[in-house]
Amino acid sequence: MTNDETAQIADVGRRVLAGVRTAVVGMDEPLTLALATILAGGHVLFEDVPGLGKTLAARSLAEALGLDFRRLQCTPDMLPGDVTGSYVYSPSTGEFAFRPGPLFTGLLLADEINRTTPKTQSAMLEAMAERQVTVEGNRFALPRPFHVIATSNPIEYEGTYALPEAQLDRFMVRLAVGYPGAEEEARIILDRVERQSPDVEVAPVLDAEGLQRLQAAVERIHVDPDVVRYAVELARATREAATVAVGASPRGSQALVLLGRALAALDGRAYVRPDDIKRIAVPVLAHRLTLTPQAWAQGVDPRTVVDAALARTPVPPTVATTP
Repeated sequence: MTNDETAQIADVGRRVLAGVRTAVVGMDEPLTLALATILAGGHVLFEDVPGLGKTLAARSLAEALGLDFRRLQCTPDMLPGDVTGSYVYSPSTGEFAFRPGPLFTGLLLADEINRTTPKTQSAMLEAMAERQVTVEGNRFALPRPFHVIATSNPIEYEGTYALPEAQLDRFMVRLAVGYPGAEEEARIILDRVERQSPDVEVAPVLDAEGLQRLQAAVERIHVDPDVVRYAVELARATREAATVAVGASPRGSQALVLLGRALAALDGRAYVRPDDIKRIAVPVLAHRLTLTPQAWAQGVDPRTVVDAALARTPVPPTVATTP
């Protein structure tokens, strides 16, 4: 990995985020982590109350990245075939032809994913894990790159279903948006008034092929073995917590390293620092934890478990910046 390559990734990242910020006010950290997740080849889950701009953020990011984009509004009556596609009879040929579903795109926005049933949620699992779908025994490859950005409302809202643990584990990060500050909220309204239209467009910064080249460059970011061991120890610390029934899997520790590389690239560095891992520990690990019934009854937040793991896991004092 050369300095020119890291500088190019950092420059493209700045231009993508600048373009998205023309449509989305605030949300700087969630947007940065969402972009890094896509550069790392992962999927994003935005979870927060309605009306905070999660859908707009996902759509704007897709436009800036130049990806084919489809939006899937999840509802309780949605069937798995509505997501993957199905075979449809063609009278002209007398045969059944496969009609692709909304999964066949560059970036799928699964809006309010927890408003559809677990059976339909699980229909996305194969696509997210293997970039393919299987319909009636036949496998169909999805286009590359393929990413899912899902939005979810808190489970206490009426008409929602808990996401299966296996589905949650496929998301590299779970991000909370949070309410904007007073100045940011006023700016959102003023921007809408000045625009004189509810529609907002973001100019593409690159295309699908360009994104794949950046993803390949991120794969060459150096990771010191001590940083890898630090990520592993963080994941292991969540498994040893008394309030946790099932801790973060090896997929969690791997996600820490993969996302850490993307953050380093966006920062213009060719190596990962322990601070990169600490920055993403909660978004990467918290949604992978299954708490004990006693912990749920006591209102324990998985984020506090990860924070405690960060506090007691020693940080590598120095790391190598080159292989």
